[in-house]
Amino acid sequence: MNNLNVKNIAEELIDTFLEAGKIAKKISHKGVKITIKEDKTPVTDGDLEVDRLLRKKISILTPKITIISEETVNLRQKNENKDFWLIDPIDGTKDYINKRDEYTLNAALIINLKPVLGVVYAPEKGRLFFSYGNKEAYEISNEKKVVLDCTKKSSNEIIALANSDKTPPEVLEIYNKYKVSKIIKMSSSLKFAILAAGEADIYAANARAYEWDIAAGHAILEHAGGIVT
Repeated sequence: MNNLNVKNIAEELIDTFLEAGKIAKKISHKGVKITIKEDKTPVTDGDLEVDRLLRKKISILTPKITIISEETVNLRQKNENKDFWLIDPIDGTKDYINKRDEYTLNAALIINLKPVLGVVYAPEKGRLFFSYGNKEAYEISNEKKVVLDCTKKSSNEIIALANSDKTPPEVLEIYNKYKVSKIIKMSSSLKFAILAAGEADIYAANARAYEWDIAAGHAILEHAGGIVT
């Protein structure tokens, strides 16, 4: 897969993400239709429509690369590929259902089991983040494109992110070690993008997510100079 032009692929995806975001917002504002999946988690008509749009575009851009999406994956079947796409059409589905603004649309290209390209879009916030290589991480907001390099926006405090109001003791221990002075609750993969944008400094959590929840954010944060471990 060395002949892939990941810059071109990432840039070609931007309009599709913007279109998918418009549709996701429209469905959310109108009121979603919810079904419960085999794993007892909810899926909405918005998830399925975004999934369809992203997979359609990606299959045109890279027809020979397998696409693994949260909404169409067969969890009983082991993935043997080293090169594949990971899509989470809407991360933060409960936020999406409840008309909150932190849900995201996500896609990551994995080459040799490493995320080399990521797109994370928060439609309600009008913030689209993408990356395709070291020091090649960007945000598009209000029709402006800015470089993401983890440069701190606030110099006088160490800001941590958390999934919920109840931060586990082992995570608090990490935050104390790094002298965290403020913890902000935040949903979805938006956390990775906020770290890449320098608006927060650290995020720790117990292992609980699938790879498609974090792959796109992983690529963006690493490409912006952050560390994922």
